[in-house]
Amino acid sequence: MKSKLKVAVIEDDVPIKELYEFKLKKEGFEVRSAEDGDIGLELVKEFKPDLILLDLLMPHKNGEDMLEELRQFDWAKDIRVIILTNISKDEAPSKLRLLNVDRYIVKAHYTPQQVVDIAKKVLA
Repeated sequence: MKSKLKVAVIEDDVPIKELYEFKLKKEGFEVRSAEDGDIGLELVKEFKPDLILLDLLMPHKNGEDMLEELRQFDWAKDIRVIILTNISKDEAPSKLRLLNVDRYIVKAHYTPQQVVDIAKKVLA
């Protein structure tokens, strides 16, 4: 049997995080989540997901710093990443371009189901 694709949701807004977890699990993904970049980095090291849904503005360590740290590991260079934030692309940190991000999604412009559909396309 093919193992489930694994998705990490790193999001500090708990209701939003739980909504994405629910939607992704319903679609058959194995999902784990964290509420800040520090915990998210540890989770990703242990869980080794196929995809990370990553918020940018979080306490302790923001998404950009977390991703920059993560990309220093060889095993993490090819993990797919979807930035999921309410920061417009124009205001996004320029460094993100260098961190191998698959998609940049402004949360307010997409329903959770659309985000799940994009996640499936990115992983296809």
